[in-house]
Amino acid sequence: MNPLIEPTKTPTPDFTAIKQRQQAAWSSGDYAVVGTTLQIVGEHLAEAVDVRAGERVLDVAAGNGNATLAAARRFAEVTSTDYAPSLLDKGSARARAEGLEVQFHVADVEALPFADGAFDVTLSTFGAMFAPDHERTASEMLRVTRPGGRIGLANWTPDSFIGRLFKVIGAHVPPPAGVKPPALWGTEEHLQTLFGAQAAQIHCQRRVFNFRYASPAHWIQVFRDFYGPTHKAFAALDAAGQRALERDLNALLDALNTAGASSLVVPSQYLEAVITRR
Repeated sequence: MNPLIEPTKTPTPDFTAIKQRQQAAWSSGDYAVVGTTLQIVGEHLAEAVDVRAGERVLDVAAGNGNATLAAARRFAEVTSTDYAPSLLDKGSARARAEGLEVQFHVADVEALPFADGAFDVTLSTFGAMFAPDHERTASEMLRVTRPGGRIGLANWTPDSFIGRLFKVIGAHVPPPAGVKPPALWGTEEHLQTLFGAQAAQIHCQRRVFNFRYASPAHWIQVFRDFYGPTHKAFAALDAAGQRALERDLNALLDALNTAGASSLVVPSQYLEAVITRR
């Protein structure tokens, strides 16, 4: 190596500042409008993890509570957590409407306020994957899950519609330097790196969720108004930048729409993982 050329240094991310911006993003708009459409993912995950009556279940980065409600419907003792209080309020309202008993706590998945081994099952649907510090997030989920317990995850894959959506957004509003892409959580290799040392078994299955909307314009309007990351991306751009982002989103939707001109159906692959703690 040429001693006159300094090696490129990867910047150390400021996770605190990044998390504050993320929290503001997920608290903006109204994620529940989008989140409730994903309920079937929580149901599938609860079945994959084999949630049983009376088990202590923790839902981390729970959003508006899809996995929370799925576990509570199976008569588990459920604790639902997120670092955005407004999202927990939505989940709480849903639980009350169904007459389900759930404990709700504001908590960061990277610093969970629970004892070691406090839960039989820990769940996350499209939540933990967005925490900036992957290793710490996995460590905390492992810590609060008892030996022999299960961790259930639903994570968008890198090549999925949502994985590609974040690449489009990132081309217009660059993500923080040094932070690993969330969609890495949608690969078996990354989960093995994060959980393998403390896992007796990691079972992965690829599933597909279909985003169903009236048209590409309808999807863009809903995600621009209500989905935090998209809402914030549009807000960060000037008028020309907003038009460019909308153009690229339309191109992505047109490329993946399986419904033709009549409506919008966009399949998005995700990885469903069940990790049995050693």
